[in-house]
Amino acid sequence: MVAQVRRQPLAAQAAELLLTRIRAGEWPLGHRLPGETLLAAQLGVGRSTLREAIRELAGKGVLDSRQGAGVFVTALDVTDDWDVVLRGATVVAVIEARIAIEAEAAALAAQRRTPADLRAIRRALSGRIAEGQTVAEHVDADMAFHRAVVLAAHNAVLTQLFDSFLPRLRLAMIDMLALRPVPSEAADHAAHEHLAQAIADRNPTAAADLSRSHLSTLKEAFA
Repeated sequence: MVAQVRRQPLAAQAAELLLTRIRAGEWPLGHRLPGETLLAAQLGVGRSTLREAIRELAGKGVLDSRQGAGVFVTALDVTDDWDVVLRGATVVAVIEARIAIEAEAAALAAQRRTPADLRAIRRALSGRIAEGQTVAEHVDADMAFHRAVVLAAHNAVLTQLFDSFLPRLRLAMIDMLALRPVPSEAADHAAHEHLAQAIADRNPTAAADLSRSHLSTLKEAFA
């Protein structure tokens, strides 16, 4: 137990040294690191400590240890925690990312949607114009529609990316609409109806274009 307590900080220091050298360009992306014995000697640590350091950086996506081949650089830096990135992002940046995700999701939805998907999209579409909605309720109903479209793409990665944006965007949308309602609710809802119809018609080009156009208009409101 005592040896582990002492070794762990040393492994963390070795990992930081390796990361510093990777950031400096000593080992480019895809490059194989020197052998374990040589690298341990360069860092002034034992081989077991080096292995711990490599495991730490592998867990962060920087290194990949391939049995029989060696250790390879798979990223040039540690990616910040996704939640931290989103909290620091501007709303415009989030909407730009949504455009990339949702335009593709809309195209895929037009190709892959099932009858159940279409029912969910139309149900969510109706929910956007329910009587007596508060601003928060309208935003939630709008997000439910967009999520139904993303779900119809049947791509778990796109769904998770969309879901990660929701908390960051929801509050911003509520704040903006409370101060500055959309110029024409009828035109805004019509844009959503046209998107739903393009998906129903299995027209991926139109679906992607309509999604991109709608979100670009939203982006301009925040710019």
